[in-house]
Amino acid sequence: MATRAESHLKQEEGENGRREQGSPRAYKCGECGKEFRYLSYLKQHMRTHTGEKPYRCEECNKCFSFLGSLKRHERTHSGEKSYRCEECGRCFLQLWDLKRHVRTHTGEKPYRCKECSKQFSELGNLKRHLRTHAGEKPYRCEECSGQFSELGSLKEHVRTHTGEKPYRCEECDRSFRTLSGLKRHKRTHTGEKPYRCEDCGRPFSTISNLKIHMRTHTGEKHYRCEECSKQFSQMANLKRHMRTHTGEKPYRCEKCSRQFSDLGNLKRHVPTHG
Repeated sequence: MATRAESHLKQEEGENGRREQGSPRAYKCGECGKEFRYLSYLKQHMRTHTGEKPYRCEECNKCFSFLGSLKRHERTHSGEKSYRCEECGRCFLQLWDLKRHVRTHTGEKPYRCKECSKQFSELGNLKRHLRTHAGEKPYRCEECSGQFSELGSLKEHVRTHTGEKPYRCEECDRSFRTLSGLKRHKRTHTGEKPYRCEDCGRPFSTISNLKIHMRTHTGEKHYRCEECSKQFSQMANLKRHMRTHTGEKPYRCEKCSRQFSDLGNLKRHVPTHG
């Protein structure tokens, strides 16, 4: 009995097995209507509908629909890395991996968000970003039911429950939950300040510190006191201010047990003990 693919191909080829004369794309897929110039291309395409995987890896028996996919997979067993970056000499198993890597040198970001025009070097990063516009959060924490738009964000969040800190600073052995946290910390050792204010040229080690600083130019004050409506440009300043209402004094002098509402006041007080 003929398979669905065989019946379809026979119908498309016609009685003599030839495509229509004068038509550059005579082979049409009966499933989705896509057209192909050559019969061999249509046969390969039909596997996306039938699920046929005729190419088997001799190492692990994994099957593939296309010979090219099998060959790329086989490199994961052989360790062969045929594609070399001309900039840094790093080698890759697949050409696509090399192309993505090259963008780290060129700065190319070919994928643009239609909502906000933000650009990305990888399609996967764009797809994850689009969830921030759609509000889609498919990843849920089993501990607290928190939801996240990216799997990486969920993994970082889970460490707040487990206490895991897999990223360690080689300079001081301090550990961090996230790689980005480690990178920011390393700048305290190197002194690197890659973020510069366009208004006054002042450099900063983190983008968050630059954003806070920019409010000194714009006068923007996001944080409002619910008690007296006074506004602040930084959350930390609002928290300090709130203590004037609550009377909270969380900073204690180890010498005389005097308490202070502000860490700066404690630091100024400590030298009075000599």
